[in-house]
Amino acid sequence: MPDETGTEEVLKDIFRQGKTCFIPRYQLQSNHVDMLKLASPEEIASLPRTSWNIQQPSEDEVLEEALSTGGLDLIVVPGLGFDKQSNLLGRGKGYYDAYLKHCLQSQDVKLYILALAFKEKICLQVPVDENDVKVDEVLYEDS
Repeated sequence: MPDETGTEEVLKDIFRQGKTCFIPRYQLQSNHVDMLKLASPEEIASLPRTSWNIQQPSEDEVLEEALSTGGLDLIVVPGLGFDKQSNLLGRGKGYYDAYLKHCLQSQDVKLYILALAFKEKICLQVPVDENDVKVDEVLYEDS
């Protein structure tokens, strides 16, 4: 999204290092998200855009899902705001909270949850409830 930090260079570096890369595919009619495996940075550039202007694999494209391969060791999550208590404010649908809870419950690999943020998005406190999952670290300029 335009108000979030860009991850294009991070994704390119993942492939340069020979690591496996998964990106989200949101189901817009629900709060379900899957993390799907990509083969190359060029594949990312060719992905269609959703009504939210997010590039993701189309609904009919069959790709390997991260949890079917043993899970994720690192996930970079977006957000509208963050606080220094590792809370994040999302867009209200709970996509990442639901997926993170599922990961934490179903995989043996320790998951590290990282958020990239503009320093202007760091707040004293963001609203949270019992469904919210904390991040392990928020990286921002001057952090």
